[in-house]
Amino acid sequence: MPGVTPPTTVHRPLRLYGRSGELAVLDTLLTRLRRGDGGALALTAPPGTGRTALLDHAVAAHRSRGPVLHTVAAPAERWVPHSGVHALLCGAPDVGAAGASGRGPIEGAGDGVSRDAPGPGDLDHVLRDGLPPVALLGLLRRLGAERPLLVCVDDADLWDPDSRAALVFAARRLGPGSRVAVLIGSGDEGAVAGLPALRLGPLDDDAAAALLDRLTGCGADADRGDPVVRAELVREAGGNPRLLTDLTARLTPDQLAGRTPLPHPLPGADDVLAAHAARLGHLPAATRTLLLIAAAAHEHEAEGAGADLALVCRAAASAAASDVAPVHRAAASAAVSDLAPHSPGATAGALQLVGDRVHFREPLMRRALLHRAPPHRRRAVHDLLAGLLGPGFASLVQRACAAAGPDALLAGALEAAAVDRPHAERAAALARAAALTPDEAARAARYTAAAEQTRLAGDPGRARALLARAGTRPGHPAAHHVRGLLVLGDGPAPDAHEILLDAARLLAPRDPGRARDALLGAAEAAWAAGDALGYLDALTRIPAAAAGPGLAHYRDGMCAVLRGRLGEGHALLRRCLASATRSHDPETLLRAGAAGLVLGDLDATCRAGARALAAVRASGADALLPQALEHLAYAELRAGRHARARAHALDGLRAARRTGRPNAAAPLHAVLALAASVESGTRECAAHADAALAGAAPHGLVQATTLATWAQARADLAAGRPAEAAARLEPLVGPGPRRGHFATRMLAVPCYVEASVLSGRRAVRGGGADPVAEAVAEFAVWASRTTDPQVPAQLARCRALLAPAGEVAGRYGEALAHHGRAGGDFEQARTRLLFGSWLRRRRRTREAREPLRDALVGFERCGAAAWAARAGGELRAAGEAVEAPGPSGSAAPLAALTPQQQRIARCVAEGATNREVALRLSVSTRTVDHHLRNVFAALGVRSRTELAGLLRTGPEDPYGPPGLQDRDEKEAAHP
Repeated sequence: MPGVTPPTTVHRPLRLYGRSGELAVLDTLLTRLRRGDGGALALTAPPGTGRTALLDHAVAAHRSRGPVLHTVAAPAERWVPHSGVHALLCGAPDVGAAGASGRGPIEGAGDGVSRDAPGPGDLDHVLRDGLPPVALLGLLRRLGAERPLLVCVDDADLWDPDSRAALVFAARRLGPGSRVAVLIGSGDEGAVAGLPALRLGPLDDDAAAALLDRLTGCGADADRGDPVVRAELVREAGGNPRLLTDLTARLTPDQLAGRTPLPHPLPGADDVLAAHAARLGHLPAATRTLLLIAAAAHEHEAEGAGADLALVCRAAASAAASDVAPVHRAAASAAVSDLAPHSPGATAGALQLVGDRVHFREPLMRRALLHRAPPHRRRAVHDLLAGLLGPGFASLVQRACAAAGPDALLAGALEAAAVDRPHAERAAALARAAALTPDEAARAARYTAAAEQTRLAGDPGRARALLARAGTRPGHPAAHHVRGLLVLGDGPAPDAHEILLDAARLLAPRDPGRARDALLGAAEAAWAAGDALGYLDALTRIPAAAAGPGLAHYRDGMCAVLRGRLGEGHALLRRCLASATRSHDPETLLRAGAAGLVLGDLDATCRAGARALAAVRASGADALLPQALEHLAYAELRAGRHARARAHALDGLRAARRTGRPNAAAPLHAVLALAASVESGTRECAAHADAALAGAAPHGLVQATTLATWAQARADLAAGRPAEAAARLEPLVGPGPRRGHFATRMLAVPCYVEASVLSGRRAVRGGGADPVAEAVAEFAVWASRTTDPQVPAQLARCRALLAPAGEVAGRYGEALAHHGRAGGDFEQARTRLLFGSWLRRRRRTREAREPLRDALVGFERCGAAAWAARAGGELRAAGEAVEAPGPSGSAAPLAALTPQQQRIARCVAEGATNREVALRLSVSTRTVDHHLRNVFAALGVRSRTELAGLLRTGPEDPYGPPGLQDRDEKEAAHP
C-alpha cells in the first residue's frame, strides 16, 4: 500500500484585527489562572464582531496548560431544560473511565461537591433532573483541583434559562484560589448580568482596512485596489469583521479593482443580518412589530438622531388596530410601555431610550429588521408611518421606502422637498429619489447631486460610490465637477485643476453657475500647487455675467496684483473685503480672507476668517470646515497670535481626518510646524513639518511644502544652526525648479537673510551676483505691495544684517521704530536679539545688554521658549547673570565656568565641532579653542565624550548624541 504523505502546511491562527486591548484582557485572565487564581469574564457582542474568535484564541492558548470545557449553544435546544449544562459536561475529562467504573450520579445535596468526574449516567441524570447551581459550582472546583480549568461557553444567551442561571451563579463565586476561569460569550448583556463584562465594539477604520488588505491579498507595498470600492466596503460593513469578510468574498476581482461597477445593494450581508434578526425570533409578535416600526421610523431622520418616541408609540397603537400585524391592541400597548423610562423592557435589549428619542443599540440590528421583514409587511409599516406623519419631507421619505418600483412623481416631489434640508439628509433623499427615477439621464443627475451633497457633508468615500452609480457619460458633466472637487480634497492638485477646467468647459453652455464654481475650484487647485499662471487662467475664464459684484472684485483684484498693477488690485480687494462684511456665505467669506492676506490687513483677515468658520458650522458643510480652520489659523499665525493659530490648526487637523481631506491636513501640519518653531522647538516642529511634507509631496501641494520648510529653518535658527537654515531656504527664495510658492516664499526671506549672514553662507554665483542681496532686493519690491505692518521692520532688519558696520546701528534703529508702530512681540524680539548680538560681537557688551534683555522678555512673553534660551545665552555672554536652562543635573558641573564657557561646553556636548560652535555663537574658532581648553581643565575631562557624559545631554544616551565618539580624535584630544 503506498505511503501517505502528511500535509506540510502550517496552520497559524488568524490575526485578530483591532482587538489588541481585548486580547490583553484575556491573556491577563489566563495568566492569573495559570498561577492558581480563577475568575470569570463575559464577552458581549452582536454576531460577527469576533467574539467567537477571541474565545477560540483563549481556548487554544490554555489547552496545552490545562483541561478545557468548551461548548457553543445550540439554538434549537434553548427550551430543553438543562441542555446547556449537559452539553458542557459532555466534554469533561475521564467521561469514559467514569462510565466504565459505574460511578454514581452527581450529588446536589450535602456539601454540593461532586465526588468524581461525571459519567454517562451522571449526564443522563443532569438532563432528566437538572443540576443545582451549587452542585455545578462544586463540580467545577473539583475538576480544577489538579490542573487549572478553563470553562468556555459561547452564545450563552441562546442556552436554556436553567443552564444559564446555574453557570452565571457558579461563575460569580469563582475567584482567587479556585483554579477555574469561566469565559462566557453572549449577544445579550442581560443574560450575563452581574459578571465582569467586556463589550466588543466595531472595528475602527484602520483595523477594518488592515483586515480588508488580508482579505484581498494586498501587502503593505502592494496595490490596495480601488479606493472607492474599499471605502464602500468598510462603510457598508460598519466595523463588523464577519460582514466585511462576507461582502468582500461576493465581489469579483474586477469589481474589487474598480474595473466594473459595484452591485447595489452589495451582496453578502444575508448571513450576518439573519443572525442579528434571529436573536429576536423568540420575542412576542407585538414586540417584533414594535421593533420593525422603530427601525422604519429611523429612515426619515438624520443619521444618529434616533426615532421619535411619540411617533413609534402612535404607530404601534395603530398597528394593533390594522392589518400590519395580527396582534391584539393590549399586546401592542404592553410592548410600547416597555420603552418608558426605567422600564425593564421586553425588546431583548435592542432599543434604548434617550430623552424622547428611540435608538437601536446596534445599527446592524435595525438593518437586519428591515432587511429580513417580508416585503409586504415592511411596506405596510412605511405606509402607516407616512400616513401618521402627514404632508412633508418625512412623509415623502417613508412613501419612498414603501414604493414597490420606480415612481417619477414621487422622486420629483422628494427632490423638491429636500432642497432646504441639511447636506447629509438632502444627499440621502436625492439617492432615494434617484433609485425611484425611471429615466436614465435624470437618475444620473440625481445621483450626481447626491454625491455633491455627500461631499459637502464630509463623506468623500460615500460621495465617490454615489458618483459611480451616476456614470461618467458626457451627457452628465456635473459628475466631472464633483469628481474634480473630490480629487482636490485628496488627490494631486494639478490633476484636480485639469479635471475642473474640463468640467467648466462642458458645463458652460448649460449651467453657467456650476461652470463658475468649477473654475473657482480649478483656481484653488492651482493656488495649492503654486501655479500662478494656472490660477490666473482659471480666474480670467469666469465671465462677468456669472461673477456677481463680490466675486468680480476678488477676481479682478487678484489678477491685477499678480500682474503687477498693485494700486488697482489693492483697491478692488479692499472692496471685496468690505462687501463680505454683509455676507453669510462661507465661500464668499473665505475669499474675503484670502483678499485680506494679499493686502496684509491681518486684523480684517482674522475677522473674516472667524465669520467664515461660523458660517461653515451653521451651514453644516463639513467639507469646508478644514479649509475654514486653516485660513483662520494661518491668519492668526501671520498676526503673531501663535497659541490661537495652534488651537485652530489642531481643530482643523481633526476635521480634515474626519472628513477624509488629506490635502487639507498638509497645510494644517505646516501651520502647526510654524507655531512650534516659535513655541516648542525643534522636535515638535520637525514632526509636523515631516507630516506636512509627506502629505504635500505626492499631491504637488507647493504652498504646504514652502510653509513646512520655512518652519524647519526657523526652528534651526532658534537652535543656533544657521547653516542648516540657510541650506533649507536658499532653493525656496532663489530661482530654479525648487522655488517656493509664489504667494508665500517672500515670507521666508528674512529668515534666509539672517541664516546666511550668521553662517557666512553668502556664496557669489557666476557673474558676481550675491544671492542674499538679490533676495533682499526682491523682498523690498514685495514689501511695497503689502500693508502687512511687520514687513517694513523685517526689511529694515534684513538691510541691517547686510549693511556696512557704520550703518548697522541706524538700520536696526529704523527696524525697531517700525516694530514700535506695528506691535508684535516675536518679530520685535528677533530684531532686538540680532542687534544685541551684533553689539556684543563688536565688544560693546554694556550696550548689548539692553536689547538682549528686552529680547529675552519679549520671547518669554509670547511663549517662544527656544528663542528665549538663545537670547538668554547671548545675555550671559554679554556678562549679565541669567539662569541657564538645561537638563536637570547639568547645572552643578557648569557652576565653575564663565557664561561663555558654559555656552561652548553645551554646544560641544551636543556634538558640534569647533567651527560649528563658532558659527553658532558668532565668535572665532580661535576663541572656541581657547575657551574649550579652559573648560576641559576646569571640569577635569580629557575629551568631548567625557564632557558629554558629565553633562548628560539627553535621556536616551548619557554619553551624548550619536556620532560624538566618532569625532576627529585630534580635535577631541587637542581642542
